Amino acid sequence: MTTVVPTSEEDPILSVVRFTAEMSWAEAGPEVAEPQVASLCLEAQDCMIAGRWFDLASLMLTSADLVFPKASDKDLECIFTIICNLVKKPESLDEMLEMAKLLSTKVAQQPNDKPAIRLKILFNLYNLLENPYSRFYVYMNALKLAMNGKVIEHIIPSFKKIDSFLKEWNLGVHDQRELFLTISNILKEHKSSPKETFKFLTKYLATFSDEDAHTMEEAKEEAAYTIIEFVKSPDMFQHDLLDMPAVAQLEKDTKYALIYQLLKIFLTQRLDAYMDFHTANSAILNSHGIVHDDCIAKMRLMSIVDLASKESGQIPYHMIKDTLQIEDDEVEPWVVKAITAKLIDCKIDQMNEVIRVTRYTERVFGQQQWLSLREKLATWRGNISNVITTIQANKVTEDATQAIQGLAIR
Repeated sequence: MTTVVPTSEEDPILSVVRFTAEMSWAEAGPEVAEPQVASLCLEAQDCMIAGRWFDLASLMLTSADLVFPKASDKDLECIFTIICNLVKKPESLDEMLEMAKLLSTKVAQQPNDKPAIRLKILFNLYNLLENPYSRFYVYMNALKLAMNGKVIEHIIPSFKKIDSFLKEWNLGVHDQRELFLTISNILKEHKSSPKETFKFLTKYLATFSDEDAHTMEEAKEEAAYTIIEFVKSPDMFQHDLLDMPAVAQLEKDTKYALIYQLLKIFLTQRLDAYMDFHTANSAILNSHGIVHDDCIAKMRLMSIVDLASKESGQIPYHMIKDTLQIEDDEVEPWVVKAITAKLIDCKIDQMNEVIRVTRYTERVFGQQQWLSLREKLATWRGNISNVITTIQANKVTEDATQAIQGLAIR
């Protein structure tokens, strides 16, 4: 954050007003420029005396906007440091918010004109603010500026701090929704990390509930995109997308019903269901850039997990072969792939041609899985409690026995 150090007797605010006014009126000649500059300085002084900080910020922004293409980055940073410091002047939080809106909106208004320095100005403004919602508003303008000004690389590192930002900002559902959607659009544009894009898209979709039926329509396209990204991903095998109302609405949608059906296959069914779907809908898959061979590979791994969940921990080789539609000598390599992907833990019994599964990953982790986990934890807690009670009882018995033996010796 830039620190303002006064270097002359004139107030820094008036110095900026004079500097920007002189630069913006320079081409008009001294006869026209001098009265205009004097008038602007007088108006700025009146605002300062009266404590009209919003009006002063508006006045200074008008001149600063005119000189933006002419001034150096260093001068612009100094100019806007003085202007942005005005947000600390009002005593009212509402007025601070209005000034933050004014400043950030104005700075982000011309994203193609020196976008990098504009983004730096917004970051400086963000650091000056104390009100959490004002900070959120400025950050949103920074996101839009970065995207429109093609300086996305400068804003992406901040996404790692979003969870801490959310705690600080304490946003409502609609603001969270706007934030997650904007970030996911930036990541789509940047094409840097499909997993990160997917993460923020699912956060966006999770903001919709059954009560949002009137607004959920807007999420259809993003829900379909998220499903496609899940299907394409070679290393995503578990999700609770089916439990999200924003995704569930696609089941009966004329445009996206088949996309929803595909998700259901990948999260709840086996390879044969996918093969039937592909036979009937290969054109749809191709239109979304979904590679058939990649889907087969993923569904084979998903099918092993499904077998593990339904065969009481012991799966014969022939069942794996038939389910995965592979040859005999491919069974063990596919089991190893599932182990490598951390989808199952098992022992391969080559002699008896079975695999003995000790752990598998749930493909869907929704309400039912949470309830099951709760029951297991309750059972585990009860067992631990019984062990502790038994140990304590044995300890009491042992102490009593030792005491009796001590008395007998005496």
